[in-house]
Amino acid sequence: MRKRLFVWSFILIVVFGFVFLSHKRNAYIVLDGFTQGTSYHIIYKNKFSPFNLVNKNKYYYKSEIDALLAEIDRSLSIYQPGSIISGINRNDTTVRTDDHFKKVFRRAKEISEKTNGFFDITVGPVVNAWGFGPERKADVDSALIDSLLQFIGMDKAELEGDKVIKQKPGIKLDVNAIAQGYTVDVISGFFENKEIFNYLVEIGGEVRTRGTKAKDESWKIGVDKPYDYNFIPGRDLQVILSLSNRSLATSGNYRKFIEEDGIKYSHSINPKTGYPVRNNLLSVTVVAEDCMTADAYATAFMVMGLEESRKIVLTEKGLEVYFIYSDKKGEFQTYHTLGFDRLIEEEL
Repeated sequence: MRKRLFVWSFILIVVFGFVFLSHKRNAYIVLDGFTQGTSYHIIYKNKFSPFNLVNKNKYYYKSEIDALLAEIDRSLSIYQPGSIISGINRNDTTVRTDDHFKKVFRRAKEISEKTNGFFDITVGPVVNAWGFGPERKADVDSALIDSLLQFIGMDKAELEGDKVIKQKPGIKLDVNAIAQGYTVDVISGFFENKEIFNYLVEIGGEVRTRGTKAKDESWKIGVDKPYDYNFIPGRDLQVILSLSNRSLATSGNYRKFIEEDGIKYSHSINPKTGYPVRNNLLSVTVVAEDCMTADAYATAFMVMGLEESRKIVLTEKGLEVYFIYSDKKGEFQTYHTLGFDRLIEEEL
């Protein structure tokens, strides 16, 4: 009898030991770093098994994630001379596209059509002219902009097999308005392939979540107030959202702009005019199924302005939006969809 009690005591100690270790190893892992000219923050639940104690770091994926980020940069970064997109922009006929480039290019085409051309990745020449790309700002005047508009238009570049065919050599692609969202989707897909279903992936403010954070609480995402020089994310929030199993992207002109002769020029460029946008829309937050879609629409809506954007939102399924705009008195006003209203945890 005493021997049996000893055996059961030993078993219970081992079981409770495994449970304790499993609980500890199921803690959430936080990864931080830099990519695409910005920072990334990733939180995920460690998929640990108490029966796998050999390699404690088996589920610490920073090196794999950094490798994925570098792989995407080699495809889509206009700041890397050796990237696929840089080769296409300098008309290198030996360049072949990869899966990353193809997915982004095709989705950009689709969203360009749905936004009547206000989302356009051929906007590279005017982005560079205004100093928001890898080249130095030019002396911009109407003559220069008019000369560059001949290179703008999604109908001027086609994907044929592994190559991009451009109508004119001066056409330059810029996927910065969709690449970060796409990258969030890729990293999220990496976790799901590893059967990790509780995570948050954030790159440059673009976010995708799934499941819950610690203590089974929903992920909380803040949207910043869109006033000039609000450079620190999270310092002054407009609204806090509860987000799970969705993607979110925010675009605004309050952080990235240039100032010349007392005039602020937004980094959001209207591809139809070649000039930075000037409307009363200050910030756009889009929630969608995937982050690439949310990212692209957020950019397009900033260019389109409030009224034209609302027309798209009413017809395009799967999009929820939160617009912050200024009224005639210069005061903040908001517009949001009913679906977005359900996500709001707190308005500040």
